[in-house]
Amino acid sequence: MNRFTSARPASATGVASNVEERVQALLARMTLDQKIGQMTQPERLHVTPDEVKRHHIGSVLSGGGSCPGDNRPADWVAMNDAYWAASMEEDADHLAIPVLYGVDAIHGNANVRGATVFPHNIGLGAARDPGLIERIGRVTAREVRAAGVDWTFAPTLAVAQDPRWGRTYESYSEDPGVVGEYAGRIVRGLQEGDGGRLDGGMGRGGGGGDGSGPVRPVVPEGVVACAKHWVGDGGTRNGVDQGDTVVDEAELRRAHVAPYVPALEAGVLTVMVSLSSWNGEQCHAHRYLIEDVLKGEMGFGGFVLSDWNGVDPLADDYGEAAAAAVNAGIDMVMVPERWREFIAGLREQVERGVVPVERIDDAVARILRVKFACGMFERPRPAARRGSNSNGFGSREHREVAREAVRKSLVLLKNEGGVLPLDRGARILVTGPAAHDRGRQCGGFTVEWQGVTGNEAIAGGTSIWEGIRAVAPGAVLWGGGASCDENGAFGNAEDAVRTFDAAVVVVGERPYAEGMGDIREPGPVRPGTNHLPAGPGVLQPYGRTLELAALHPGALRTVRALAERGIPVVTVLVSGRPLVVNAEMAASSAFVAAWLPGSEGAGVADVLFGDHDFVGRLPMVWPGGVVSGRGRAGEVLFPRGYGLRLLGSEV
Repeated sequence: MNRFTSARPASATGVASNVEERVQALLARMTLDQKIGQMTQPERLHVTPDEVKRHHIGSVLSGGGSCPGDNRPADWVAMNDAYWAASMEEDADHLAIPVLYGVDAIHGNANVRGATVFPHNIGLGAARDPGLIERIGRVTAREVRAAGVDWTFAPTLAVAQDPRWGRTYESYSEDPGVVGEYAGRIVRGLQEGDGGRLDGGMGRGGGGGDGSGPVRPVVPEGVVACAKHWVGDGGTRNGVDQGDTVVDEAELRRAHVAPYVPALEAGVLTVMVSLSSWNGEQCHAHRYLIEDVLKGEMGFGGFVLSDWNGVDPLADDYGEAAAAAVNAGIDMVMVPERWREFIAGLREQVERGVVPVERIDDAVARILRVKFACGMFERPRPAARRGSNSNGFGSREHREVAREAVRKSLVLLKNEGGVLPLDRGARILVTGPAAHDRGRQCGGFTVEWQGVTGNEAIAGGTSIWEGIRAVAPGAVLWGGGASCDENGAFGNAEDAVRTFDAAVVVVGERPYAEGMGDIREPGPVRPGTNHLPAGPGVLQPYGRTLELAALHPGALRTVRALAERGIPVVTVLVSGRPLVVNAEMAASSAFVAAWLPGSEGAGVADVLFGDHDFVGRLPMVWPGGVVSGRGRAGEVLFPRGYGLRLLGSEV
């Protein structure tokens, strides 16, 4: 036993033994084609239920924005029911092995219209409330189950080191201690659902990495969780998505491996590999990190999943690329479109002896182990499951948890003259492009991969303006987000503007996801990836600077125009990361970092008007100048952990 493993809990021994007997009995009946099929994960647009049966497919996923029908829970349940039924049709050539369906429910089941959308992880990191994180996991599990889905590719355990990274908002903090404190709680919330604490442990539970250690059965009220992205995705040089993390092993373990330990202790059933590299070697082909560290030292007994088309860059020949990934320890391969080519290529590599049959058997045993452990063989078809099509989806109860999360995530950075809390009876001008835009406040991975703008696609919830309007009858939404011209003038409305007691200006970033959110020079970054709309290796970045005034100059223009007329301005920044906002902050009386609050914008109003105090603390250093090198700010405006209360003291 080493420092990454622990003894098998006695209470889990019987469960583990029963599961292992079933796994080995089923594995002994399987042909090579059936085994490789279990290792294959196509995207729903590229595989039919009939093909799932014919090719023995083990899993299907939805890419961002890929949805059935009208994108309501009933549409998802019907689709999953068809895939499940096809996978369970047993005959002389096919075994009944339930297909495992996966989605990116990373801040609620935001793929589906009408879902409860929680703040993105960076905001939750500001809340510093592990108990809240577990409750969010439980609500998310309910809403994933309502769509008939079994698996979410969450939590993201990245430790973001550079705010220029386009996935910064998926990280709880730049501090591995904060990420680790949340890791086990979110896994328990997702996998236990409403079922309470369970026996055993799939990770760090023993077995020396052979996958046969104790398992944590997941009750029907939970969903399978997936810790990602293994490992170092948040530490890439210059914050480039899918880039290279250049650190020694001690630093990799301290900053990036450490948060996975509590996730494995909590029994996380799956782990996804990062599209990034470590010191020039791609993680998808890194046998040492996957087999030796994760499965060996850390004793992970679940299965390892590749990321989207993660095998593609590993070799020019697709079969050789597949072999490199599988031999490195990847058990299930996410091949959205090229899954037929993957199956044929991997089979050829096995027949040639490049990939040992023992490696295939290990991968399939791990996949089956998870399916048995989470009760998939006992669950009825999706249409008949408890929780499917639940009227709790997007319910008021769920939205109250999200609203609480919004309140706790807000960080007060400035409150000059005690302008906050606002007076409910005051005449308040509300403006800015994010003031009445639920899509913008939800950010990426919401309905679409890159997110959406406007209110039409986000059914339910409230914009920040709607939250203010509900409590302040004298508030006015001004100008649809454009309150002054390029010269800072209000034209014929000049006299009306001067009558306001205060202004709330809600500004910030547009939605983005992954590489499309990077801050860098445009151009080729990582040849070989082809999952981005811009084409292989060409990532169109969000911008070239973290300075808000350069990215969105209208924000500063509006804040200054109002302040120059003697109106106290409360600036609310909606963003997936800290931005350089020195000028906007100097012109504001109060400044609030709202991150990406999700669907419940009323939570912002709860705090602006003093119904609740600010409790959020910065999860990252807030830069006051140019960010360069390994993501360190040339000037620190606020340290990590900073945040004010309404009375002026620090949290």
